[in-house]
Amino acid sequence: MATTLTPPSPAAEPEEPPAPEVRTGLSDARRVGIGVFVLLLGVVSIVSFGLGSASGLDSRLVLSRAADAVQVPDIVLPARVTGLVLGAANLFLGAALLAGLVRHRVYLVLGIALGLFAVALLTWAARGADTSVIGLLDGTLFRATPLAFGALAGLLCERSGVINIAIEGMLLTSAFVSALTASASGNIFVGLVAGMASGAILGLFLGALSIRYRVDQIIGGTVINIFALGLTSYLGARVLSTYPDLNNPGSFRAFGIPGLERLPVLGELLFRNTIYVYLMFILVFGLWWALFRTRWGLRVRSVGEHPRAADTVGINVLRTRYRSVMLGGVVAGLGGTWFTLEATGEFNENMTAGKGYIALAALIFGRWHPVGALIAALVFGFTEELQTRLAVLNTPIPSDFLLMTPYVVTIIVVAGLVGRSRPPAADGQPYPPD
Repeated sequence: MATTLTPPSPAAEPEEPPAPEVRTGLSDARRVGIGVFVLLLGVVSIVSFGLGSASGLDSRLVLSRAADAVQVPDIVLPARVTGLVLGAANLFLGAALLAGLVRHRVYLVLGIALGLFAVALLTWAARGADTSVIGLLDGTLFRATPLAFGALAGLLCERSGVINIAIEGMLLTSAFVSALTASASGNIFVGLVAGMASGAILGLFLGALSIRYRVDQIIGGTVINIFALGLTSYLGARVLSTYPDLNNPGSFRAFGIPGLERLPVLGELLFRNTIYVYLMFILVFGLWWALFRTRWGLRVRSVGEHPRAADTVGINVLRTRYRSVMLGGVVAGLGGTWFTLEATGEFNENMTAGKGYIALAALIFGRWHPVGALIAALVFGFTEELQTRLAVLNTPIPSDFLLMTPYVVTIIVVAGLVGRSRPPAADGQPYPPD
């Protein structure tokens, strides 16, 4: 009996998984929200700075100092017209965002809108008077310096997977230690080194709490902040008040780089400054190169992103985190010495006044990148300096509102106006996991 052989039916091919959705540009909801915000900036500029200025009043923006080798002509702007024109420009940008004409450069448009609003505000505040733009930029750089050091300190810690809420405590402790040691030794550089060492010790303490004893990193950082505030306040009242000679450390003086300091506008601003500004730029460039161009940086980032994978290829996760946190403490200590060895020349109770928390916001704003952290620190520094300038110009804005402006900007940034920032994947996670 013949049997019929039937060929086997071909196996069903597995279905291909659906292609992942590729997101282009920003979400519509966030774009619309930013568009509404830009429209509000335009309305405020037109109503308050344009229509709120009397006709015929001009604002003179001074771009050079009297001692500059090259004098740049001043800019004279009619206050009323400037407010109206820049407000209309912001209305146009906001409408373009709402209509969807701009989808891939939303944050660039937001930055332009904020810049136009700042110019309109400054022109309105300085109507009928002169205001130094170079002085405003110099003050911005001055106030941004400790914020940049604090943000870089947090960057080193969090890139390795350790959240550093203790930046405030590190800044405050090193400010006290540097004032005390510089005064006792009569050498300002001794105070600088001692302040950095105190930051390293607090970094080691934070590392022990977070890495060895696996304490919740937010709680551990908060404990350090409270401890630093209480200890420095007590020692300041008991020691520095009793022996005022121990609170007279002196301060670093500005020095110029020959040739470059005579450049117009930027010469006096960037190339005639104190050691802190030069160290800030060196650290930003150095950390960018070290984190993204060296084997050490690859190890630090791998520990912060995927510690188990780093462990399997022979990287000592715990040792790498300890070193990064201590190095972050050194950088924070350097930033803390700025308060006593440059800004004031003495230690005052709680003199950091929340700068460590603003530095943490600058780190988030800068998306855990050295250059981004510097830009964010400059934005916050500009906000604080602008608040001071507006108070000097006797604007009708209430002084209490001016004082809270830097902190309001911080809240807006952290709340997500500039977009959701993605921290390192293992940030805040102990290793090995439970």
